[in-house]
Amino acid sequence: MRPISITRRFSISSPLREAFVEELQKNFIPTSTFQRTLLSCGSAAISLLNPYRGDMIACLGEVTGESAIKHMREKMLETSEGSEILRDMPRINSKTVSLNKLSELPENTLGRVYADFMRDNNITADSRLPVQFISDPEMAYIMQRYREVHDLVHATLFMKTNMLGEVTVKWVEGIQTKLPMCINGGIWGAGRLLPKHRQMYLKYYLPWAIRTGNNAKFMQGIYYEKRWDQDIDEFHKEMNIVRLLKK
Repeated sequence: MRPISITRRFSISSPLREAFVEELQKNFIPTSTFQRTLLSCGSAAISLLNPYRGDMIACLGEVTGESAIKHMREKMLETSEGSEILRDMPRINSKTVSLNKLSELPENTLGRVYADFMRDNNITADSRLPVQFISDPEMAYIMQRYREVHDLVHATLFMKTNMLGEVTVKWVEGIQTKLPMCINGGIWGAGRLLPKHRQMYLKYYLPWAIRTGNNAKFMQGIYYEKRWDQDIDEFHKEMNIVRLLKK
């Protein structure tokens, strides 16, 4: 079983980083290779049967995502903004982000779009589970960051939280992050769509998701917290995102 390894890069004083490492130590569950194999198979099976089991999807992402997380780290380090996120290790939860304050921003700002999305879908910023099965703090943080910006990806892409919206976002995330759970979610989730949604998915949503995943800037490497007051149209232009327009 692997203990948490605190590397030298975490010795530099940083309250946010120290707080995350402390949380990771509290939640970390050591696992052997055999146990991780069992977790992979079990969580994959349950996730396919019940795509609303967030705990199983989270588990699957952690135990199967090592190479993808390394890829995400490389993508983040390619930009100053992504590197800054890894250095600061900011969190998105009710302690760090006030949705009430964001809801007071002008309508077309990123922060207002996010706050309205969270309110309309009755989602709290504390709904994402903590990482449990990744021992390296930086790798664990990247997975935690992925979870905490997932709602921001939904909001900024104007995708609903229904099955059609979830499958579409999973395609965008899968292309960009290479996480197996996202790729599988995009493929297998499409099979659960109702006939009407399946037609829309094939005609509009899937082609758009593939284009967006390939053309947009790496969405996990965006420091959203420093862009709350940015106009959403300017944000889309800067990130090379074209909104889905259905005929």
